[in-house]
Amino acid sequence: MAFEDEVRAALDSLPPELARALVNVAVVIEDSHPDDPDLFGLYEGIPLTERGSGDFGQLPDRIAIYQRPLEEEFPDPIELREEIRITVLHELAHYFGFDEDRIAELGYD
Repeated sequence: MAFEDEVRAALDSLPPELARALVNVAVVIEDSHPDDPDLFGLYEGIPLTERGSGDFGQLPDRIAIYQRPLEEEFPDPIELREEIRITVLHELAHYFGFDEDRIAELGYD
C-alpha cells in the first residue's frame, strides 16, 4: 500500500464521532521537516480546547506527516503501517488539545 493510502487508512479508522469533530484541519504528507529531519509529524494550529467563539474564518489547522523519516526508521511495511497510524493519532490528539504527557499515557508517543 502506498504511503498516502496508509495515512488515509489511519484517518478512515477513526471512530465516527472523532471524524465528525475534525473541522477546518488539513492533513498533508511532506517529505521531511526542514528544521528537524527526524520528526515524524507536526500539528500546527489552535487546539480545540483553546478556541474561542471568535475563531471563525481562520486558515485550517495543519497536520503534516513526514514520509522520509517514517520510511527510513520503519522499513518493514507492517511496522511502517502501525507507526503511520500512531503518528496520525498523535498529531490529531494535539488538535483535540491533548498534551504530550496525556498522549504518552494513551500510548501514542
